[in-house]
Amino acid sequence: MERPLAFDLTRLVTRLRHASPSGIDRVDLAYARRVLGTAGDRFGVVSTALGPRVLDRARALAIVEAVAAGWVEDGAAEADPVYRRLAAQLGSGVAGAPPPGPAPSAGSRRAIQARASATILRAASIAALPQGSLYLHSSHLRLDKPGRFDWLYDRRDVRAAFFVHDLIPITHPEYGRPGEAERHAERMRTVGRHAAAILANSADTAERTGAHLARDGVRPPPMAIGHLGVEPAFGREGTRLACAHPTFVVCGTIEPRKNHLLLLHLWRALAERLGPATPRLVLVGRRGWEAENIVDMLERCAAIRAHVVEVSGLSTHGLAALMRGATALLMPSFAEGYGIPIVEAAASGLPVVASDIPVHREIGAGFCDFLDPLDGTGWMRAVEEIAAPDSGRRAALARRLDGYRPPDWTGHFAAVEPLLQSL
Repeated sequence: MERPLAFDLTRLVTRLRHASPSGIDRVDLAYARRVLGTAGDRFGVVSTALGPRVLDRARALAIVEAVAAGWVEDGAAEADPVYRRLAAQLGSGVAGAPPPGPAPSAGSRRAIQARASATILRAASIAALPQGSLYLHSSHLRLDKPGRFDWLYDRRDVRAAFFVHDLIPITHPEYGRPGEAERHAERMRTVGRHAAAILANSADTAERTGAHLARDGVRPPPMAIGHLGVEPAFGREGTRLACAHPTFVVCGTIEPRKNHLLLLHLWRALAERLGPATPRLVLVGRRGWEAENIVDMLERCAAIRAHVVEVSGLSTHGLAALMRGATALLMPSFAEGYGIPIVEAAASGLPVVASDIPVHREIGAGFCDFLDPLDGTGWMRAVEEIAAPDSGRRAALARRLDGYRPPDWTGHFAAVEPLLQSL
């Protein structure tokens, strides 16, 4: 008989304040649909201040799909108002009126969240979870509150598997908010206490997780590695944003570890030398924490204002259209747990220049150009050479993508489910 599966929905039901999902949100959604979208004993678990609540498969799946409907994800690029504004800024208008199907408003997202909360309050206690269940937690949410997981001491029949996305707050505390290193260490202690298995997005993350737990005096449990799947929207076919100038893209929350500051200083130097011929730089992502120097450049540096475009809330199809029409992706991060924009760009046929860090080598070997994240001269040379008309460097990078097959969620689950089934 197949073991009952319970998926932790807590993060998903808290994410409706954002119009578009983050990378971890997409992992949560993929796992939720994988667990709840198949027949059998399937349940949703939500952590509350009054203890965990258990939802049957139908109610849990309804909440998942309601949350997904609140994100601007599945519509055509042309229906995304953020994409339309970006196209106008880059000198490529979107013909005609936007297709029907307006983006969900903040009010409608709040209504969805209210209905979900009401359902959760009426849900059963953890005692309703069948004996011998497997509990899956695919985000880091609430792991820094170990009391929220004390129920696992009472339910020794339940085996738990946790997904670890990165160790960055511990390995690179200088890039996080104050106190984040301590909070992440608490998350890893929670994992160490309860995990019968750990799932990781990369071999680099798995290695760092195992080493950290061992230093903490914990014998690491079995681990499985599954590269994150690229959404079907990313591919060479589809809407293509026609850029009037060479256009470089950088994706990710605007924060110090992403190394935006290096690129902004390079663009200032380019603008002072090239004037109107300066390439465009598009920063895709919301503003994050400890980013005052980056924000100062964006808001107060007049030299780059005409050449750097900041865009937040872009839909998946809008980002895919931008990638299909851009010149190259730049990924100069100091640290990453995975680096999903690299494989999304590669799937879209967009050449990639990335920082030379282990996880980028793991997912981008064979098609990326790698540069030290401190090598300003090297990044400047790469931008100038790739932006040049009939660029040989860009053509060589594009050829490396011929025949590239990005990781997908089918492959991800094929990599991690044998471990889960063995527990």
